[in-house]
Amino acid sequence: MNRLAVTVEGGTEEEFVKRVLADHLRTAGVEPTPILLGRARSRFGGGNVSVERLVSEMVELSRSFDAVTSFVDFYGFRRKGEQSAEDLENILDQRLRQRMGNRWHPSRVIPYVQRHEFESLLFSNVDAFGHVLGASSGAVDDLRAIRAEFSTPEDINDSTQTCPSRRIERCLPAYSKRRDGPRVAEDIGLATMCSECPRFRDWLTSLESARQDTRAGLGERR
Repeated sequence: MNRLAVTVEGGTEEEFVKRVLADHLRTAGVEPTPILLGRARSRFGGGNVSVERLVSEMVELSRSFDAVTSFVDFYGFRRKGEQSAEDLENILDQRLRQRMGNRWHPSRVIPYVQRHEFESLLFSNVDAFGHVLGASSGAVDDLRAIRAEFSTPEDINDSTQTCPSRRIERCLPAYSKRRDGPRVAEDIGLATMCSECPRFRDWLTSLESARQDTRAGLGERR
């Protein structure tokens, strides 16, 4: 079983890895361990996400795991400027190559930035909100109308007022990201998320393909 470190920015993503990703990845021979980024380890909020912090964290984790990836939101990413989620992933990849040298390998070092935030995945099937939260049919209809405005859930934009989580909270004021997000995701299932969210699907495929060298893992174990 290949050991995969998943650096996450908050408790929601941590629970998602444990409750949704883990069972699926184990069937591919990959055992994921979510690890909270920096200050998020000692609090319930999200981490202080930046290129510098992610690179440092992933390099350190690579010394103890067979593969390492990130699962952080594009929304709230510090100092991103006009850069896209793809731009940030490319920058992370370049920095990690530089820092790791000959220990870097594309199947074992997989930076990923969720566009635009975790809640975008939940728009893959908005009916799940009604099943888990007991939401009114009107609230679910409102969420369905939002989803219909975009080609994919990953296109729902990330301004402070129109990011996926804000849209959900306006329709469902009782929604709690940490409490309800992973439960809704479980109800939706990975198959539906992958069919609706191509960037997420490609990331999951790369995690399924992560393989350990038979002689040594990514870490410096001899």
